[in-house]
Amino acid sequence: MNKTKEWLSVEDPTEDRTWLFDITFLKSNWSCVFGSGCPSISAEPAPDIGCCAHGAYFSDDDDRARTLKNIEQLDKDLWQHSDYAQSIGGPITQDDDGSFRTVVVDGACIFQNRANHPGGSGCAFHHLAIKTGQPQVNIKPDICWQVPLRREDHETTSGHVFSMIREWQRADWGGDRTDVAWWCTEEEEGYTGKTSVYESMSEELTAICGSEVYEWLKEKLVGESAQEVFLPNPILKKT
Repeated sequence: MNKTKEWLSVEDPTEDRTWLFDITFLKSNWSCVFGSGCPSISAEPAPDIGCCAHGAYFSDDDDRARTLKNIEQLDKDLWQHSDYAQSIGGPITQDDDGSFRTVVVDGACIFQNRANHPGGSGCAFHHLAIKTGQPQVNIKPDICWQVPLRREDHETTSGHVFSMIREWQRADWGGDRTDVAWWCTEEEEGYTGKTSVYESMSEELTAICGSEVYEWLKEKLVGESAQEVFLPNPILKKT
């Protein structure tokens, strides 16, 4: 039986929108374990790939335009596949259905540096943000800085929007039919942080829902069990 979820909702003061937050996850101590135990989402463990096996899809034209602009800030010290991207005409491709995404190179996003890169493994945009002191939310494609947070917008016939903020799950890619072999929000290894998600991802949550809504959310959660650990359904745990 799945663990019961706890939710909070609030009306957005700036637009016709209701926010619904999965506070079971937001109060958990989930933390990204890339570089410290993440086996990657690939069928075969690949610690320097993480969750970047499929490339990044863009949320809209603005997201793609911003990413293209940020690519201009990347040099070879930050981006392992810079020369290869130039040789193929650019690092972004368009699928048959018209969707744009980053090119995949040797089983991972073209912006994902491998362990043999002099600058170290990990996202080239992540390294750029650290080097320049810029926020991750201004540098990475939307889906990359939001993960593992997932936003779903549902519009009613009257035009009111319900926006749900929860964690990504393997089911979002097709469950047992997906090739996502391991996913951190469903495994105990992902819950090793020293602070709650709503604190550690304050920058991301603010970018998603705005400062006024985030401050309301934080006020509601401060003082509750900040170290409450949400562990996955036991039937999903590895044996």
